Parts: sequence; C-alpha cells; structure tokens
Amino acid sequence: MNSKPEVIYSPLSGSVIQLENVPDPTFSQKLMGDGLAIEPSDGSVLAPIDGEVVQLFPTKHAIGLQSKSGIEVLIHIGLETVSLDGEGFEAHVKQGDKVRVGDPLVTFDLEYIKEKAASHITPIIITNGADFDSFEIVRDDHVTAGESTLFQVKMKDKDESAKQSGKVKKENSMQYGKEAEEIVAAVGGIDNINAATHCVTRLRFALDDDDQVDRDVLDNMDIVKGTFTTNGQFQVVIGQGTVDKVYAAMVEETGVGEASKEEVKAASGKKQNPLQRAIKVLADIFIPILPAIVTAGLLMGINNILANPGIFGRNAPSVIEMYPQWAGLADMINIIANTAFVFLPALIGWSAVKRFGGNELLGIVLGLILVHPDLLNAWAYGDALEEGGIPTWNLFGMEIDKIGYQGQVLPVLFASWLLAKIEIFLRKRVMDSLQLLIVAPVALLVTGFLTFLIIGPVTFVIGNWVTDGLVAVFDQFAILGGLVYGALYAPLVITGMHHTFLAVDLQLIGSTDTTFLWPILALSNIAQGAAAFAMMKVAKDEKLKGLAGTSGISAWLGITEPAMFGVNLRFKYPFVAAVIGSSIAGAFITMQNVLATSIGVGGVPGILSIVPESWISFGIGMIIVIVVPFVITYIIAKRKLRN
Repeated sequence: MNSKPEVIYSPLSGSVIQLENVPDPTFSQKLMGDGLAIEPSDGSVLAPIDGEVVQLFPTKHAIGLQSKSGIEVLIHIGLETVSLDGEGFEAHVKQGDKVRVGDPLVTFDLEYIKEKAASHITPIIITNGADFDSFEIVRDDHVTAGESTLFQVKMKDKDESAKQSGKVKKENSMQYGKEAEEIVAAVGGIDNINAATHCVTRLRFALDDDDQVDRDVLDNMDIVKGTFTTNGQFQVVIGQGTVDKVYAAMVEETGVGEASKEEVKAASGKKQNPLQRAIKVLADIFIPILPAIVTAGLLMGINNILANPGIFGRNAPSVIEMYPQWAGLADMINIIANTAFVFLPALIGWSAVKRFGGNELLGIVLGLILVHPDLLNAWAYGDALEEGGIPTWNLFGMEIDKIGYQGQVLPVLFASWLLAKIEIFLRKRVMDSLQLLIVAPVALLVTGFLTFLIIGPVTFVIGNWVTDGLVAVFDQFAILGGLVYGALYAPLVITGMHHTFLAVDLQLIGSTDTTFLWPILALSNIAQGAAAFAMMKVAKDEKLKGLAGTSGISAWLGITEPAMFGVNLRFKYPFVAAVIGSSIAGAFITMQNVLATSIGVGGVPGILSIVPESWISFGIGMIIVIVVPFVITYIIAKRKLRN
C-alpha cells in the first residue's frame, strides 16, 4: 500500500535555481537525478529530512542522507569544491549519524567558497528516482533552511521496487570490479591513464589520448550516468555512494594508482599546449566578471527601450520623450548599467591579478588608476590627438602621455600580470614586519610607471589594430565574415577558444561603443537549442527527450554546453544543423550591420542588447536559427531514430 508523500525541506536559505541552469553538466543534465539548486545566502546546511547520514565526503563539500522511507538526498555544496580539500568547511555530523529535520550538518565560509570555487550554487538532488511513485518540486523563488518545502516524494511499494531493481546488492565494494575493468578498458586501458581520482559523484581521469575513449561502451554501461570532458579531464559520472566503491575496485582490480585532485589537475594541465593554456588563463580571468558584464548588458537594453526613438514605430519618439517623468529613471538605469564598462579595467584588474597569484585588491586599485578622472578619457583621445591637446607628464625630460584606458582590455591584462609578478617577488624577499610598508607601494608604483610609459601605449596601439582590422574585414566582406564566424563559434566552444572573443568583444565596445561579433554568438546559442528541441520532438527514449528539452531551454537562455555536449555532439547531425543555421543567420545579420551595445545573455533575451534599429533584422536572424536547425535535425532524426 502506497504511503503518503514525504516532505523534503530546504537544507539552505537562499534563492532557488532550476537544475538545468546549473553550470555543471552532471547536474544540469540530471545525470545524478532530479532536484533543485540553491544560491545560498549564508553558510549553514541543515538536515532536510529525518534519517541517516550515509555519506560524508572527506573534503566535507558533499553529504548524502537517506530518509527512513528510503529517499536518498545528495547536497553538493558549490561546484568543483572538491578541489578545496575541505578548506572552508566544517562538518557537525559523521557517517552513520541519525539526524532530524533542522539539525546542523555542515557549515562553510560562504565568501571563501565564492572566491575560490567555480561557483557557490548548491545542488540538492534526489538520487534514487527509480524508486519514486511521484515526485513534486516546489516553485518558490526563495527558501529558508529547515522551514521551506523543496520536494514532496512518494515512494513505491517495497515489493514493486524490489521487482524493478531485480535483486538487493549484498556484496562489498569489490562487486564493482567487473565494471571498473570495463571503465578502464573503455577509456583506453591503463596505459592511457596518466592519473585518476574521484569526487563525490564522478571518476576523474587525466588521459594521454582522449581519442582512445570508447564513449559508446561507457554510455551503454548501466553504472555510468554520463561522460564529458572539461579542463583537460575526462569525467565519468557514477553517483554518490557508488563512485568511491568503483574507484576502490578500479585501484584494486586494474592496478590504476591512486592520485590526489592536485595530481590529476597537474597531469591534465600538462596535456595542454601553449595556446590551450593561454585560452585557459583568459577564461579564468573573464568568466568571474561575466555576471557584472551580462547584468550591465541587460540593463543597457532596458535603457535602450526607454531612451531610443523608433522602437515602437519608424518615426515614433522615445518613451522618455512621450513620458518625460520616466527620464530620471532611464538616466539612473543608464548610470547603473554603464558602471561595469566605465570601470572595466578595475574588474579585469581584480580577476587578472587574482589569477596570476597576486593580491586582487591591488588589482582593483591598478584598474582604477588606469581610469582616474585626472587622466584624459580614452574615448576623447582621438579628438585630442587631432587638436594637439594631449596632456603629458614631464619626467626628467621624458614626455609621457597622460591618458586613461577606459574600455580597454589589453593594457590592464599585461599590467596585472606585471603587478602580480612584482608582488610575488617582493613577498618572498621582504620580511613580514615590513611587507605592508614595502610590497604593495613598490609593486603599484613600479607597475603604474611602466604601464604609463610602455605597457599602456604599446597595448593601446595593438588593441586599436585588432579593432580596426576586424572592422575593416567585416566592412569589406560582411557576408563572408558573418558566414565564417557563425560557422566557427560553436566549434570554438568545444575547444574553449570562444573565451578569447569575449576579450575582443569588450575591446570593440571600448573602442567603437558597439560589437558586431556578439550578436552572432547569441544566434549560435539559439541554434544549438533549436536542434536540441528537434531531438526532443522525435526521440522515443524518455531520458533523451527530457535531456534535450531541458538543455534546449538552457541554450536559449545562453548556456549551450548541456545541449551541445549532452545531445547535439552525441548525435553529430544536430550540431552540424545548428552550425548551418547560425552560419546563414550570421551572414544575414552582418550584411544588415546588426550591432550590440553590450554583452548580455547569449540567447533569446540577447535582443535587449541589440541596437534598437536592428531589432527587426536580428529577429529575422532568430527565425533563421530556430527554423533551419530544427527542420534539418527533425528530418534526419526522424529517419535515423524511427528506423
């Protein structure tokens, strides 16, 4: 007889995020199970159920619980937090402890996690979905730990669950010896494994040659819930409570040597060539500042709607002209939106110096130095150059231009690297009692002097060359430029090289106030989503259908990795169809001179960042990337999947 639904309470306080929007394919593709994620507002994790702690990972970043009725709950604090090795976490329970709703499980340093981890977003997953009779997820936007309901779950009858599971596993961890051997063979054998470790949900391999991996074999293994490659690591998703047993069996049965997270990370890094390492550095610098840039882009889109004429008709006045009482609001929004771009060097300085190993606060100061109001504004440099009115410093007979670097990317990048290296050099050689008086002042003074003397002028010219060159190419060969970039952007995402173009977009915006590259990016994301939706429409397999639907929505909201890696690249032809659609649309919108005033959400909401006069042309581009990939994928998939 079925029992009544059991309530699973929220283990944290904070904002609710749908699982498909979590920037980690293991969770966004629901490889571990269904659930929600929470962006925590504090560092306290409470028990969401009455039950038992069945797993507490040694690094304390993840904890597994089981209710009295058998519901299994995984709480994974942050993303990629396993690399912190327990720093910032404190456990208040141990494996085997009995807990009640509201009991403290783990506390963590929220600010430390935000700073050091890939994300502080915390997924809460119900991992034994096959045992449910019904599963209901609440739709609240904000939850309170120990009080708010997250899920209502009704378990199947025990007899029915036993029939479906086939048998109850009674053996120890070595029961996974056969599976471990099959996994090792599928990743190319022991000779192809440079290093191997595991976290709470997945095996992590640093492989010599990823091409030796037989993904079809792995995908057909019941124990494997998914595979993907990230940061040079090949990861095999197994699941909590099982992955450590599989890893132990792998070490015991196959002879794979145990390795730490750092050893696997180091081995993965060795596989990358200089270009890949450079791209990784750019990604590490620009990804942390994306929220500020994207938010600014969305707000600038709202300001465009309020302040630009012609939006509601060819000759229609702007909203603030028709309703002057809205002018103050529009101006306030504009200031809030523009701040991230006006002080862009400070954002880049913070992230870059942190990445290069220095004090990020000094990076902020360095960025602010480059946009100091006493310097000639970079956007006024051209006019001042024509009028011969560029202010200068005279340092012992040497003339140095007294200009700022608003909206510039290269000057602050190189200056941040120099600042970090000088700071590290001094920290190693100056005694602790004098570091406050010597390290930061000397590092900033030397870096600032060399920036205004050499780094700034040289990189300013290089940045303008890049801008002028791209503008010239797209002016002279608009259709070809859009066609090629539209075709290349999605493959660039696979390699990670798309991060380099974020710097180019920011450089274009800083130099010309607009960018013609970012609109193509937005359309490429929509194309990947459209191809995934076609797969959802045709697929008979419920797992594929669900994955395609959720990942398609994610792609239309700017996160394409779940659709690309989980669906489109798996079948290949949806990916090719999406590339064809984005290539055609890219050629069309560049021919129409579609421009974006900022970088926003790279999907359907991206239209808010487009110059209002180009909305119709961009809208036609959106239709192209929805219809073309969907139709091509649908036709091919219907033939292949229904045969």
